[in-house]
Amino acid sequence: MATLIHTLADHSDDVNYCAFSSSCLATCSLDKTIRVYSLSDFAELPYSPLRGHAYAVHCCCFSRSGRVLASCSTDGTAALWDARDGRRLAVLEQPGASPVRVCRFSPEATYLLSGAADGSVVLWNVQSLKLYRSGNVKGGSLVACAFSPDGNFFVTGSSSGDLTIWDDKMKCLYNEKAHDLGVTCCDISSHPVSDSENGFKYFQMASCGQDNQIKLWLIVFADFLGVELKYKCTLNGHSAPVLACAFSCDGQMIVSGSVDKCVIIYETSTGNTLHTLSQHTRYVTTCAFAPHSPLLATGSMDKTVHIWQLDLRQPCAGDTVENESKVAVEDWSEDDVSAWLCAQDLADFVGLFKMNNIDGKELLNLTKESLANELKIESLGQRSKVLQKIEELRMTMISVSVPVPDEFLCPITRELMNDPVIATDGYSYEREAMENWIRNRRSSPMTNLPLHSLMLTPNRTLKMAISRWLETQQK
Repeated sequence: MATLIHTLADHSDDVNYCAFSSSCLATCSLDKTIRVYSLSDFAELPYSPLRGHAYAVHCCCFSRSGRVLASCSTDGTAALWDARDGRRLAVLEQPGASPVRVCRFSPEATYLLSGAADGSVVLWNVQSLKLYRSGNVKGGSLVACAFSPDGNFFVTGSSSGDLTIWDDKMKCLYNEKAHDLGVTCCDISSHPVSDSENGFKYFQMASCGQDNQIKLWLIVFADFLGVELKYKCTLNGHSAPVLACAFSCDGQMIVSGSVDKCVIIYETSTGNTLHTLSQHTRYVTTCAFAPHSPLLATGSMDKTVHIWQLDLRQPCAGDTVENESKVAVEDWSEDDVSAWLCAQDLADFVGLFKMNNIDGKELLNLTKESLANELKIESLGQRSKVLQKIEELRMTMISVSVPVPDEFLCPITRELMNDPVIATDGYSYEREAMENWIRNRRSSPMTNLPLHSLMLTPNRTLKMAISRWLETQQK
């Protein structure tokens, strides 16, 4: 369920953007202000609203620690604020003084990216408050940006419809015409996926545009291929231009807001609609998931911000038929299997699976032998990839039908652990998640205290306990 639990109505004009930290929600507006609220009771903080921009504020964002808040405006500047007391720390003037449409911190808050209406994009060094690198997109305003979770690259979106991938030195790595009528927003999931067999890793990205569509992409990095942006699928739930999109913290959901006044929450893996929310009375301009709590914020030209509570423990009860059809994989039709294949980047197998009448029950019974001998999939790598996705599907079924003991869940991903390791803080984590964590920081995910060593020790006892539990669920 998605339940409306609070409405903020303090802005006197259109709400343009909203952003969460672990303890606060920031909103900004055409009324030239940024307002900051406590997540404990949604009360506005004593120093709010923040005033200082001469014209409309288009975007705001927190650094990962939540201590610094950035904002940008039609006045051609980005501003940095101390989120603890509201002091303005710096004013960063965009070269050319063009209206700044979007801003975003790099994951470690080393840089602030600002993008403007003249197509200029700037990386500011947050410590020195100096311009570090600058560039330009071609033929349009820069209206969207997102950093990869490792901070090694970022993506920009333009009003001309292009998505551009840049490295952290502002070198253009890839460019793609993504939305014919213009990009409006983009976001990258915070969970990269490694493909050890093929030697590359990829990041999931969502983009939305004036063409009424949300598109899902894979950003693939491979030593022998370089960088590639691969189209995955299109989500077509909206009937008007889509102005905002965002991944949930765990990457399992995508939310979007549109000129049709609706907010739609999708399941990332299948593309199914989980919820359609229609309480706003004008265009929905922004939406954001909270990082550490089941909250969603949506903002609109109706001058309000709605706060939604998501019940993640129960099946979603939206307004569409898709919700009911996703109860049991065993009941999937051949078309449901085809949709699942597309969502898993296995669209090349749709024809083969249909020719062999593979429905949900048949899908779950597929083995390495049947893929090779009956479906005639000759590539070992492709067979392994299909089997891995089917195994993930089986694990999802188990986790939905029976609550997983909390000690079996990785504290970082909140998913069932496959290769648990013990860190020097005494807690157990999924190996890949913890390796990604310590690659970018040296603190404990649980206590936020420094780790005195980066050693990870296999937790064989926990792994055996998880294996025994899984065996009992499969009987």
